[in-house]
Amino acid sequence: MRILLTGGSGQLGFELRRSLALYGKLWAPGRDELDLAHPDRLAGPVLGFAPDLIVNAAAYTAVDRAEAEPELAERVNAEAPSELANLAEHLGATLLHFSTDYVFDGTGTEPYRESDPTRPLSVYGRTKRDGELAVMSECSRHYVLRTSWVYGSVGGNFVKTILRLAAQRDTLNVVHDQVGAPTAAMLIADVTALLVARLREGRVPPYGLYHLAAAGETSWYGFASAIVDAAQRAGQGLLLQPGAIRAIPAADYPTAATRPANSRLDTHKLRAALGIVLPDWRHHLQLVLQQLSVRQG
Repeated sequence: MRILLTGGSGQLGFELRRSLALYGKLWAPGRDELDLAHPDRLAGPVLGFAPDLIVNAAAYTAVDRAEAEPELAERVNAEAPSELANLAEHLGATLLHFSTDYVFDGTGTEPYRESDPTRPLSVYGRTKRDGELAVMSECSRHYVLRTSWVYGSVGGNFVKTILRLAAQRDTLNVVHDQVGAPTAAMLIADVTALLVARLREGRVPPYGLYHLAAAGETSWYGFASAIVDAAQRAGQGLLLQPGAIRAIPAADYPTAATRPANSRLDTHKLRAALGIVLPDWRHHLQLVLQQLSVRQG
């Protein structure tokens, strides 16, 4: 199997380079070789490699900056996936594309199912929604995996931000009225690898749209408290104590892009298709904190 991985230098791409390397010839080009900001330049390199599987982990993820750069976000998050979908269809390849909870408006009171209507609140959410639609309409062999609150040991993310602030401050305000499931990049990568293994074995799960997120739920405030508590117990010696984190409403922390209040995703469809159990979000938090501790040490 020939596998093309876009976004290989990002926090998810880093883990996918590990998990997918067992399943064939893996090409994870840098931006100088394959730049999704220029969809019109993708055909040559992609057709030259002729992958059996394209895994698109590249995205414009600067949620707030996207409000000021909608054209760039559109090219990377919508136009490039559309081009990859057409190239995959031409090659007879499978396209696996990652999306986000931001396609929802967050007003629902239950975890979102794949069949629920999308109503994005931001440029980022809208462009990711448009990318989903392009992949699903233009490539017959597609998997779209929506996930939420992604973090890892590589790149910028909430866990690393909280650890940095906790080393500098003795108090911290964190939003309490936005709820979701923190999902480690390593979990997403391992589930993706399982799906790829099934494809290679000919046990093809039904193509389509799936939700992939860790089990359980918490708020950003609860996530921050868990990060600081676990780091303190591991002896990292942070200035901030868990009890010094203050819960505030999102209205008191204005951002350029509006976040969904409810980011919970119903994962029943994916668990049934692959026969897996998705662990509680705290499980992988411990592993990522250990990775970060080793790197800092």
